[in-house]
Order: sequence, then C-alpha cells, then structure tokens
Amino acid sequence: MSQKGTEWVSEIDRITAEFEREFGQMSLEEIYWKPSPEVWSIGENIQHLIQVNSSYFPIFQEVKDAKYRKPWSGNFKFIYNLIGNLIYKSVSEGRKKKIKTFTSWEPKIGGTHQDIVQKFTKHQQELKSWITKMAPYFDKNIVINSPINKMLPYTLDRAFDIMVAHEDRHFNQALEVKQVIKKAP
Repeated sequence: MSQKGTEWVSEIDRITAEFEREFGQMSLEEIYWKPSPEVWSIGENIQHLIQVNSSYFPIFQEVKDAKYRKPWSGNFKFIYNLIGNLIYKSVSEGRKKKIKTFTSWEPKIGGTHQDIVQKFTKHQQELKSWITKMAPYFDKNIVINSPINKMLPYTLDRAFDIMVAHEDRHFNQALEVKQVIKKAP
C-alpha cells in the first residue's frame, strides 16, 4: 500500500481508539443527550460519520469494477482541485466554522442504539478495507464526485483526505458535547 494509504489507515485507527476511549463506556442517555435541539448528540455525530463514509462505498466499487464515469466537471484539473481543496479545508479547520450538512447526511436515528460506538468501530474496519482495495488507484489522479452531488468532483485521494479530516472534526464536536455533559448538574 502507498504511504498515503498507510497514513489514512493509521489515522483511522487513532480516531477509532479515541471514539472508543471517550464514548465507549457512556450510557445510552449520555450518548444521545443534546445540549440544545440544534446541536447533535454524540450518537448523532457517530451516525453521521457512518452515513457519509458509507455513501462513498458504491463509488469506490464502481471505480474498482472499471464502471465509474467521472462527472463532466471532472475533466478540468483546475475545477476538481479547487473543489477538493475547498471541501478539505472546510472539514479540516477544526471547529472554527459551523457547517450545515446536506439533509440526506443528517443523522436519522433516535436514541436507541446503545452499541453505536461498536457499530462505528465495525464501520471503521470496513473503511480501512476500502483503503486497501483502492490502493492500486492512489496517485493516479482518478476523479470521482461527491456522493451527495455529482457536480462536486475531486480526486479519489482527496476523498480519503476529506473523510479522515471529517472524522476528526466530528470527534471534536462529540467531545464538546461530552464536556457539557460533565459540567451538567
């Protein structure tokens, strides 16, 4: 596997361990507690990550099966580099800016999944498996589109950069909720 692939796998292992350490022993009530209606719970942050990452898997399968057709805008390096860099920057700036997600990526679960951290851990294994499967396509400037909008192209490599940075962002968001829980009377 390429150096990039190895780095992504290491980052995913780190993030998974952080989620398990920080949230793995929390009660169902704590996992789904919301400080306000517009703030996601820890469980909702986790579900969102599973939804977003999983939405890439069909695209990866099409690339692997040589059936993927890049979007028309993916023919222009300036466009796909610009879009990829903008999206990456937006998710990797920590929590400096609040970003509204697309409706179809909003968490759709209630507070009934006690094992959401374990589901996330299992999901992370699947994500790492996709990194391994996609390794032959890294550094080849393969352009895909965002699973949410075909008009948002970026490279396959940038997609993994975005996913890893996005996971870090939502770990920090979930950690902020946990800190509020600790302070609650």
